[in-house]
Amino acid sequence: MNRKVDLSGQFLIIDSFPVPVCQPIRNYRARIFRGYANISYKATKKVYYYGFKVHAIVSDDGYILDYAVTKASVHDANEMVELMKNAHPANRCLLGDEGYLGKELHQQLKQMGYELWTPYRKNMAGSKEHNDHRLMAIRRTIESDFSLLTYYNAKNNRARSLTGIQSRLEIAILTYNLAYCLERFN
Repeated sequence: MNRKVDLSGQFLIIDSFPVPVCQPIRNYRARIFRGYANISYKATKKVYYYGFKVHAIVSDDGYILDYAVTKASVHDANEMVELMKNAHPANRCLLGDEGYLGKELHQQLKQMGYELWTPYRKNMAGSKEHNDHRLMAIRRTIESDFSLLTYYNAKNNRARSLTGIQSRLEIAILTYNLAYCLERFN
């Protein structure tokens, strides 16, 4: 499907979302997925969760190109390079959030031929000049996609096996991309 969809947009957006497998009260005594899942902190919701994290690359108009599932504690920047190696997107401009800040990551992606733009934190020098509100608005596309994935139970995946989590996540992303194609091309 990725070859059939027109991805001639200017940017690709990268981000991640949590997939908790139990309620926060059970984080430390959960036995399911022991060794595969772990505990991490979701800063936007100010809560710790036990489970996985889904990292995704999305086109600037909302099509999900590729994704990877990791333990919850894996930092976004660590998985980004692997995701880019697997996806081989033609677009060379990437938009990320503050989780992708870092000179080392920027240099590594530059060697691969990609340009990464991330907004600066408000307390960083030059943030007012660097933070382009148009790019930040485009980057919010991925947040809209992630909120739409909740309708397909991608974030509230209550499977009890690794195969179950993988198949439910793949079904949710495939359904989302099919809805995207039907809406865009009809």
